[in-house]
Amino acid sequence: MSSCIVIYCTVPTKQDAKSIAKILLTQRLAACINIVDKVQSIFSWHDEICEEKELLMMIKTKSILFDRVKQAIKLTHPYNIPEIISIPIENADSEYLEWINAETTD
Repeated sequence: MSSCIVIYCTVPTKQDAKSIAKILLTQRLAACINIVDKVQSIFSWHDEICEEKELLMMIKTKSILFDRVKQAIKLTHPYNIPEIISIPIENADSEYLEWINAETTD
């Protein structure tokens, strides 16, 4: 069984999140994507402190699919430099991990 990760990706609109989610699920690059609304992001961009309302996508997938997920996101993401970071799933129900592995491509 492959190791699993959660990929965080912020987007500006719900439509962006849904579009990316459908691509990832259709291509079997993710098993599940949660979309968390009303995220307040404060960040540095070109030497300015910026504040934006965003949505957070939490993408559950296999670690071996990270590069493919990243490429798929970058093809449709509206930002110049989108947040695409992964966190390993260290502890989880074994049946849940089996489900992620079964729902994603090899």
